[in-house]
Amino acid sequence: MRKTFLALAVAFSLSPFAVLAADHAAQVLAANETATAGNQWQAKDGLELRYAYSGQGLTGQVTSIQDIKRGRFVDRSDIGPTNGATGFDGKTAWEVESSGTATPQEGGDVRQLAVNEAYRVQNLWWRSDRGGATVTDAGRKSDGGKDYDVLNVVPKEGKPFDAWFDPVTHLLARTVEVNTTLTITTHYSDYAATDGVQLAHTVVIEDGSGVSGQQTMKLSSATFSAASNDTSFALPKTDLHDFELAPGTTQTTVPFLLANNHVYVKASFNGSKPLNVIVDTGGHDILVPDSAAALGIKVQGAQTSTGSGSAVALSGLARVQSIRVGGATLKDQPISVLKFSNAAEGLDEQGMIGYEFISRFITRFDYARHELTFIDKKHFDPSDAGTPVPFRFYHQFPEVLGSYAGIPGRFGIDTGARNVLSLTSPFAERNHIRDLEKNGAEAITGWGVGGASRGYVFRGKDLKLGDVTVKSPLAEFNLDKGGVGSIEAFPNNIGGGLLKRFVVTFDYDHQVMYLKPIPGKIDDLDTFDRSGMWLNSSGKGFGVVNVDDDAPAAKAGIAAGDIIVAVDGKAASSMHLYDLRRRLRNEAPGTEVALTVERHGKPRKVTLVLRNLI
Repeated sequence: MRKTFLALAVAFSLSPFAVLAADHAAQVLAANETATAGNQWQAKDGLELRYAYSGQGLTGQVTSIQDIKRGRFVDRSDIGPTNGATGFDGKTAWEVESSGTATPQEGGDVRQLAVNEAYRVQNLWWRSDRGGATVTDAGRKSDGGKDYDVLNVVPKEGKPFDAWFDPVTHLLARTVEVNTTLTITTHYSDYAATDGVQLAHTVVIEDGSGVSGQQTMKLSSATFSAASNDTSFALPKTDLHDFELAPGTTQTTVPFLLANNHVYVKASFNGSKPLNVIVDTGGHDILVPDSAAALGIKVQGAQTSTGSGSAVALSGLARVQSIRVGGATLKDQPISVLKFSNAAEGLDEQGMIGYEFISRFITRFDYARHELTFIDKKHFDPSDAGTPVPFRFYHQFPEVLGSYAGIPGRFGIDTGARNVLSLTSPFAERNHIRDLEKNGAEAITGWGVGGASRGYVFRGKDLKLGDVTVKSPLAEFNLDKGGVGSIEAFPNNIGGGLLKRFVVTFDYDHQVMYLKPIPGKIDDLDTFDRSGMWLNSSGKGFGVVNVDDDAPAAKAGIAAGDIIVAVDGKAASSMHLYDLRRRLRNEAPGTEVALTVERHGKPRKVTLVLRNLI
């Protein structure tokens, strides 16, 4: 009984402060409604805003069509060599990516962000019930010598964002919102009256990458009108004619190299000689800068890019006349131009083909035969393709609803990842995976545009994808402080290390992946490094990037910064990095590997004795 009275006492002691905070939030929003001429807003139905855009080395136009009463919207951009659109019809978020395909967006945080935008379009925070949102007072904050009243807003079915209001003008000065891996700060200024209401004539978007990443939109026109009809906000239909198979064929098959669980094929850009490209369901069509320069392709802008690892990279934009793989060709395509780390893979990666190519055809990865096939959609017979597994889109990334160890989760299907199963750190923390898995090891487990990625690796529990169960795959959870593996919005990741159990067929139009098990023993399956070091290619051989404490490499006296110049008497420069990594994973515990290691220009011979680390 005493505990009950104490709880009540605490509640009563806090209540006045909670009331004060709620009152202040209400005062801030009431003042904002008055300053913005909210009584005039209530009479508005539709609004079309047109902006001149500049930023990240690009210029263009942005248009936003808004249904003020219902919160529906369409945002279109025509920037540099690309264009695209996002929209929300009140229920479904959708996206038209730069090559022209339109997809409903149910994965990740895309719909939540659309709900947030719809909330702001309607100014629902002015309502007495705050439009169903939770609004809390975050207090007075200062930035750049100015004070702001800050409210935290969580719309129903949306995600948290902060709204900063100028305490003098009471106008909205900025919003701060997490979008995938980036924290997006949107500044609103230069307010002026338009048809009786106040509109910001300058909008500046920052993604945390500095001044070079800023995007500025200057309002060129604002037109109020009757709200557009339902069709205006609906998911557009895709009707593209920018792809073809060789005349007289219904499919084309090319061999692929499976290295580090990545799929590599040869692709020609603008009729070039075949280039070595990775095939990535988690990516887009890309050329590296050297390849783009050699082909005389004009590159524009420098946009922020993130992925595996914590660092942020910059990518340019361009257009190519054609991309050809075997007998399959895409024409007049936007591409990104992004620098890859060839050192991490030990291969000369010259580009990537991703969503744009995969979505135009039925795309089959036969991991048994090491063959990639593009099939005419009209001639696809799914009867022998395997078990259908539905997926949804997170931007252009396939996301499957499934479970790990009986725990429901979202799982991205990523042919461009080397891992087997990688759980995000939020998923692992929420479900106490570290407490459940004691026999694991921390290590660098991958390398992406964000650099090295660390994980905790262990023998996992059962994974279920739709009606397909994979028993006890090798698993890891992410330890990075940044990058896609550290955020709630991003799904757990299924990489080539798991997919190579199957013949995998993608039907993007119907959002279905087919999994057909490969019979017999599968080589290099669920194996993990037995050396305790991460290697990258270097000019002389293999550079040691990291050595884990008490690992076999450490016991052999190897340290980060060393260069392995010979393996069992054979020059490292004459062998592939992926072959050595494979050996360090697959050879039996107790195997001795003779290495010549150079440190500060001085070589010495050491013996590495492999050992199970998990």
